Amino acid sequence: MELRSQNLKTTSSLSLGRFHISEDYGFLLPNPLKELPDHYWPWMEIVSKLPYLIESHQLRAQVNKMPLLNCQFLRSYREQRLAHLVLSFITMGYVWQEGETQPKEVLPRNLALPFVEVSRNLGLPPILVHSDLVLTNWTTKNPERPLDIRNLDTIVSLPGGESLRGFVLVTVLVEKAAVPGMKALIQAVNAILQPSQDSLLQALQQLRLSIQDMTRTLGQMHDYVDPDIFYAVIRIFLSGWKDNPAMPVGLIYEGVSTEPLKYSGGSAAQSTVLHAFDEFLGVHHSKESADFLLRMRDYMPPSHKAFIEEVQSSPSLRDHILSSGNGQLLKAYNQCVEALAELRSYHITVVTKYLITAAAKAKSRRSSQLPEPPQALEERGTGGTAVLSFLKSVRNNTLEAILPQSS
Repeated sequence: MELRSQNLKTTSSLSLGRFHISEDYGFLLPNPLKELPDHYWPWMEIVSKLPYLIESHQLRAQVNKMPLLNCQFLRSYREQRLAHLVLSFITMGYVWQEGETQPKEVLPRNLALPFVEVSRNLGLPPILVHSDLVLTNWTTKNPERPLDIRNLDTIVSLPGGESLRGFVLVTVLVEKAAVPGMKALIQAVNAILQPSQDSLLQALQQLRLSIQDMTRTLGQMHDYVDPDIFYAVIRIFLSGWKDNPAMPVGLIYEGVSTEPLKYSGGSAAQSTVLHAFDEFLGVHHSKESADFLLRMRDYMPPSHKAFIEEVQSSPSLRDHILSSGNGQLLKAYNQCVEALAELRSYHITVVTKYLITAAAKAKSRRSSQLPEPPQALEERGTGGTAVLSFLKSVRNNTLEAILPQSS
């Protein structure tokens, strides 16, 4: 409490721009690039045919013939983000082309060296992360039209066809739905600093609406993603080489390290949005969940991680509401927490359908056009957690943040 009250005097007003977060697109990279300079044509040629090369078992042979390219011609931040996206997709395809029973345990130097160099420049790990799959991997068909799924497309793809496209683009739209919530968070923090009870109340009401819109948007998964294809085809390409029994020792990045390196696979916990909401609302998680969530911050662009830390060091919203004795603020705060818990409950419903139910169906299928689904992560998320118990713990800890109404 002592430290927080000092912050009231010293903290300058918070803004999105300071952390390279867009007023229009939030954590999404605005208008991502689709092409790299001509020097990187060999990468772009492979990634443009990636689903075909993986499904026809030709990708590894193509990568092995690829020249080792120098990263010095990647001049802009946006070019580096596209390079990370391209190299991460090629890496996932290379490692998992033959499924979980025959993963490649060595990434060849012509892929490993540039991937690690671009990763170091960006402050990201050399593996596919949420900022690749979602934040950098979207484009509009018609820039004049609104951002809805019919007007969106992915920039690069993996096996999974329309379901992979749907999975990425629905997640893009969930990130977009969070933008008013991010702006409301900024308004609320500044309303505590100034202070203005009216502005704070308005911000909390806007935050609740934004979280509810995220939940509604997540519901589009059911329309655009086939659970059987997600489970049997897509999921393995989002899997990493940490906490994964299919690759227990990790991956050797040739020319970088003689020892295998371990990195977690893609996870919704790599999205900055809910981390920021948790810190702002004062939601605390159990040690095991908190440790995993904290580790996932190292899989975010550094400016996004810094934004979470800035929110964390801002004056406490809970303390402010309790000391204000304002019943309207307390009610609005609790409605935000309830909306966040509802979003997490809905996420559990979605994960149950696409993971647990799909796993049971896959076991009962005698023959199928679909490949044999991966067994190693059967009850686990692609990030490597025991997914349902983790999500339920996070949801239950959210509900514990609700403040008692004064009589």
